Amino acid sequence: MERLKQVVITGANGFIGRNVGKLVSKNGFDVLGIVRKGKKRTITFGRAIVSKNLSEDSLVSSIKDSKALLHFIGKGRQTVYSEYENVNVDTTRDTIRLCKRASIKKIIYISGLGVDQKSTLGYFISKYKAEQEIIKSGLDYTILRASYIIGKGDPLSKTLNTQIRRRLIIIPGSGNYRIQPIFIEDVASIIMKSITDKKFSKMTLDLVGAETITYNHFVKDFVQGRKITIRNINFEDAYRNAMHNRGQFGVDDLSILVGDYVGNHKKLAKISGIKFTRYQKVLKSSGLS
Repeated sequence: MERLKQVVITGANGFIGRNVGKLVSKNGFDVLGIVRKGKKRTITFGRAIVSKNLSEDSLVSSIKDSKALLHFIGKGRQTVYSEYENVNVDTTRDTIRLCKRASIKKIIYISGLGVDQKSTLGYFISKYKAEQEIIKSGLDYTILRASYIIGKGDPLSKTLNTQIRRRLIIIPGSGNYRIQPIFIEDVASIIMKSITDKKFSKMTLDLVGAETITYNHFVKDFVQGRKITIRNINFEDAYRNAMHNRGQFGVDDLSILVGDYVGNHKKLAKISGIKFTRYQKVLKSSGLS
């Protein structure tokens, strides 16, 4: 197969980076994964390069004139040592500067479903600021606001599997809030199209699956008939546990989960033209639970 131009991935060791990198590589691109200093350097596709802060001259020369940069560095839970602003906003600014120094014209960014200018949630505020940095950068871009992305090794499945091993799944509040799970391989296909298809130019899209279901429904399907106790707890108790880092979710994780955020799948399906995988098939075939 004839090799196409190089594609660069930040956060190449993460769940999204690993899976997207594999597909992009299989489809003829030379893939260069940027990994942080001190992190595991091995990736199963392309080449890995270590960067401390995305500003090294050697990094610029390695990625110059690449077809696109896929920016997958992000933080979903902040601590006293690592805040959303530092990771989600400042690193995005650094990535934009890197693109310009290396003459990369296209950036693809994973944001979050529910991001809005009026949001008061710290995670969403940081993601909105990052989106605005990209939109105002002068670069071509595709911003994908993701719902729960599922596939082998995804964070939500890890959380549920930890509870399954304890024989008890806790559902915060009513559990009637909705999610739109999307398969990681479908995500990878969409990102692949975003690199090459002009229809994705300067677009912000909801990255959501075809089915809108309640969290209660998803958990019951995830358990797949096994004898696991599922218990709904008062939301205030769940929030208190999150505040003290005792629950399965962090404070913002919990707020996002119960936020009942629903995206526009029809628009995504029309632009991408792909046939989406039903989440039930993913649960059965991918060994998530």
